[in-house]
Amino acid sequence: MDLTARQAEISDLLRQEEFITVESLAERFGVTTQTVRRDINALCDYGQARRRHGGVEPLSTDGNLAYGTRQVLNRVAKRSVAKEVANLIPNGSSISLGIGTTPEMVVRSLLKHKNLKIYTNNLIIAQTASTNSSFDVYCSGGRIRSGDFDMVGGPVENFFKSYKTDFGIFGVAGVDLDGALLDFSDEEVQIRRVILDNCRESLLVLDHEKFGRVAHVRGGQIQEVTKVFCDQNPPSEISEIITDSEAEFIVCDKELV
Repeated sequence: MDLTARQAEISDLLRQEEFITVESLAERFGVTTQTVRRDINALCDYGQARRRHGGVEPLSTDGNLAYGTRQVLNRVAKRSVAKEVANLIPNGSSISLGIGTTPEMVVRSLLKHKNLKIYTNNLIIAQTASTNSSFDVYCSGGRIRSGDFDMVGGPVENFFKSYKTDFGIFGVAGVDLDGALLDFSDEEVQIRRVILDNCRESLLVLDHEKFGRVAHVRGGQIQEVTKVFCDQNPPSEISEIITDSEAEFIVCDKELV
């Protein structure tokens, strides 16, 4: 899938709205209605949306966005987060990486490092890390999720339990205002939990749009991680939770990207 950033954002908007008019999208993005209709046609061709008279509706509201769509959403923000994380990690470190496009971006920012040990259940992360010949890359077995390029299930949990890494890096689908970390499946939550329990420093990586984003499976609290990397400060409710904990919140500078 090769969506533009605008098309990916429209796809994400359709997770929150049952119907969006062509005119409102044109106004939001500052483009013509003809441009919006071309974007809608592309989303429909990719199975991301359905045309309706005067606008567009989601094809399905269940589950996460397609991986290709998520790759282009908030790309600058994710790159700033990835660069900040890479600056923290020394050569020779061992790193467990979970699923998601932001952890993938972190690996891309680590490619100039040397002698890292990478443990992951994500095929794209494993493939990307393998382009650095000084890295040792380990990939779990398990059931591959179609379209997500990752493995889930018991074998993945056992894989991550087999190692005690210097860093565990993972994202989330959303963060509730009470600090709850949210995902779209129990399997995702279980894998994240195992990574967190088997690393010396846990690094949560996310862009600011994850704050308040709805996902239905609860798994842990934001204050349980060592460090949170984000492109903007969190809402005041979440900021207070982090301030009252031992977690550290790091705002990543997009000007350095």
